[in-house]
Amino acid sequence: MHNFDHADATAIAESVRSAVVNTETVAEHFLECVDTREPIIKAFVSFDPKEVRRQARQLQNGHAKGLLAGVPVGVKDIYDTVDHPTRFYSPIYEDNRPSRDAHVVALLRQAGAVIMGKTHTTEFAYMHTGPTRNPHDLYRTPGSSSAGSAAGMAAGFFPLALGTQTAGSLIKPASYCGLYAFKPSYGLVSLEGVKPLAPSFDTVGWYGRSVRDLELMAQVLIPGLPTLAHQQSVCTFGFCRTARWDQVDEEVATALEGAVEDLRMAGHQVIEVVLPEEFASVFDDHLLINDCEGARSLAKELQAHPDQLSEELLAMIERARLTTWAQESAAKKRLATLAAVLEPIFQPFDAVLGASCGIVAPLGLGATGPSDFSKFWMAFGLPQINLPLVRKTGALPIGLQMIGAFRADSHLLHAAGQVEAVLSTARQAAPQ
Repeated sequence: MHNFDHADATAIAESVRSAVVNTETVAEHFLECVDTREPIIKAFVSFDPKEVRRQARQLQNGHAKGLLAGVPVGVKDIYDTVDHPTRFYSPIYEDNRPSRDAHVVALLRQAGAVIMGKTHTTEFAYMHTGPTRNPHDLYRTPGSSSAGSAAGMAAGFFPLALGTQTAGSLIKPASYCGLYAFKPSYGLVSLEGVKPLAPSFDTVGWYGRSVRDLELMAQVLIPGLPTLAHQQSVCTFGFCRTARWDQVDEEVATALEGAVEDLRMAGHQVIEVVLPEEFASVFDDHLLINDCEGARSLAKELQAHPDQLSEELLAMIERARLTTWAQESAAKKRLATLAAVLEPIFQPFDAVLGASCGIVAPLGLGATGPSDFSKFWMAFGLPQINLPLVRKTGALPIGLQMIGAFRADSHLLHAAGQVEAVLSTARQAAPQ
């Protein structure tokens, strides 16, 4: 009997390709997990066990050989899928049945993945939350718009999942749910077949069970991404608190500083990075641009169905209405100017480290907490990774964020592998 509770996607695909296990056995394991826990987690908005079994059987008959051979994947419900509705958690799209898959969903299928179903999102990937619960504490939020994918991962429903990020929608749920997550550099992954919110920031991202899982998905979804072999194993990291470090709870700060100390003890160099004062405007500039672009993206829904939009969305649209074209243009110009300032700051480092979130998952399902520590780097389109930190049994997850230079995604993934090795050693040594 194979146990896939802790096996990462990379190991599962290798087992399927080498015929150690078949795709139907893999699918049945994860279907059983869903059957047991989904009634309380509510990760799925669309799920059909018969369709999952059909895909697994079809792959088995074709002797699955792809990079993701037989691996179940959860798909956030803003991606078009030909075999499931795509509803964006909005009553406006209750009957929306796409005629084809989004680009990245097609790539997943071509690589041999099994689409497990569509996972809950917030309304149009903004702030109005769905029913999904955090598997670590059912009374706490799993995070923002990639919530269903994150909660499903944490509950063991699939070993890989698609999300997206515009502000903190991938990194925050990863931090709250204790997951590995990767948001590539802006523009590297096609958004064809994904409903836009703020096109200056919207980015495809994904969850996995290990850094090598994040790399595996990158191979599938970013054709041509360089793989780095025989790189140095000792890294130089920056540690950046940003201007909002006062919003970091003591418990989170202690865990992050402990991880930094573990890295130093393992021989890596970690240097404090203090950004110039003008970077304090980034948080508000991101919000302003996000509002304006979000309002434009949802103009047709506002005109046709204003009574079917949430209060949160209408508040965003109202803020955008009160923002001038000159104010939005100035915010974009400031970010472009600061991006040039940031480039040489990143140059000496393999990656910059920081908080993924300033807090652990808050109580309640109606709000997900601030996204400041992820949206700050989103504003510049930089690649981001969340790594789960070592925690005592029963403690809520805390994430370490790693940020790379623009288009240095391969280097960031390599550096994350080095950090993962240190954290794994610390995990084995930690008292439970």
